[in-house]
Amino acid sequence: MTSRFALIDSQQQPLSQSPAFRGQPIPTAGRLIINADDWGRDRPTTEPILSCAMKGTVSSVSAMVFMEDSERAAAIAAERGIDAGLHLNFTTPLTAPNCPAKLKDQQLELGGYLRRHALARVVFHPGLAGAFEYVVAAQIEEFRRIYGADPSRIDGHHHQHLCANVLFAGLLPEGTLVRRNFSFQPGEKSFVNRFYRRSMDRLLSRKYQLVDGLFSLLPLLPVSRLQQIVALARYQVIELETHPINPEERSFLFGEGIFQLIGDIPIARRFCLAGPAGPAE
Repeated sequence: MTSRFALIDSQQQPLSQSPAFRGQPIPTAGRLIINADDWGRDRPTTEPILSCAMKGTVSSVSAMVFMEDSERAAAIAAERGIDAGLHLNFTTPLTAPNCPAKLKDQQLELGGYLRRHALARVVFHPGLAGAFEYVVAAQIEEFRRIYGADPSRIDGHHHQHLCANVLFAGLLPEGTLVRRNFSFQPGEKSFVNRFYRRSMDRLLSRKYQLVDGLFSLLPLLPVSRLQQIVALARYQVIELETHPINPEERSFLFGEGIFQLIGDIPIARRFCLAGPAGPAE
């Protein structure tokens, strides 16, 4: 019989064993969270996410700050009750007219470094430590300004919130819900890749709250892949990462495909780790 944990590497730490949950309530049942990235990047990106959120096929959004549509998106989130976390951005130029020149310059420097070679993300660069600290602090403060609260959840554009200069310098507030590494079926990635991801997730779990599994909505085929992922959500807290700006993902989330897939498993109404997952939220 296939274990309900089959899709997730057998050595990953269960959520209930995470030190972040000592003395705190933990999920007693599963949860399917569909989270849309890049909220506020620009109007063409925000609008399809909004449509999916209003349809109930997106649970929450990851919001970019200092982008051209950031402030409008924040106002929409407040008006429509859309759950938003911070989408840290080191790699796409900041486009908001009110963005300080110093912040633009330092963020561009970091983006150039992180895109320069494959190992940039995993190697701590002491010469850029100050720039990373400044850019992270500025984006957290801007989120606080336009959303009216500290971000309770943080992830990263192109997953760069997991780069060495962010994690090893402790730039993310302890106790925050932080996006983990992607989960993969056994054999999907090399041993070295899976070992690195496991090690990073163990480090993350010492200071931050994590979901049990993170998967990308794409690829949509074979259908069996998504069926297996959704089945995990009966027992685990599962995040599906999506980008509705992508026509394939938007059609799937706005049509009947998503409802045919999930069956009787409800889509969470917000991003949280415990409590009811269905319409009663």
